[in-house]
Amino acid sequence: MSGGETTESEHLLAGIVPESKLLGQNSTRNMQYKEGNISLMARIEDMSENERKLFENLAFPAFDKDPWVTGPPLSKRRVAIISTAGLHQRDDRPFTGEPGDYYRIIPGDITSDHLIMSHLSVNFDRTGFHQDWNVDFPLDRLRELAREGIIGSVADFHYSFMGADDPTKWEEQARHLAAMLHGDNVNAALLVPV
Repeated sequence: MSGGETTESEHLLAGIVPESKLLGQNSTRNMQYKEGNISLMARIEDMSENERKLFENLAFPAFDKDPWVTGPPLSKRRVAIISTAGLHQRDDRPFTGEPGDYYRIIPGDITSDHLIMSHLSVNFDRTGFHQDWNVDFPLDRLRELAREGIIGSVADFHYSFMGADDPTKWEEQARHLAAMLHGDNVNAALLVPV
């Protein structure tokens, strides 16, 4: 908002203006609003040639298809969320991108009004998170699965990394996090890459 007035984009995000009202390119969020349909995902065909080449030539790690560990049946597993959405408690410090600032611990009893997203990427769309926190942090869904006996239990703590970083630098932090998960008797992690 500027000068106390609400923009059409803000009204759309609040569910006040129909999606069909906004047409054309919104350059600040690299997405297109189309008649009757809103596309919130950046599409490679909408990127500049330089951006497209960058993403097409990125090297991604390869992983074996077989799990390297086994565990109890799902109905006996204790599950923690690990997200890359840059989430933290409202009273915690925002992510800074400084060396060593890799993740935040989120208590299992947190409510949606106490979870903040401070993702550093200017191209990161926060719309889905503001509409339903389960998009990036599906704690309500895990609680439902535990109540229904589909999973054994929900962990006491969950974790969010700042995903706008090179994960090859995270090994030491990942090992520390694995020890904390082990201490919470977690034997399954729901990875939520954002």
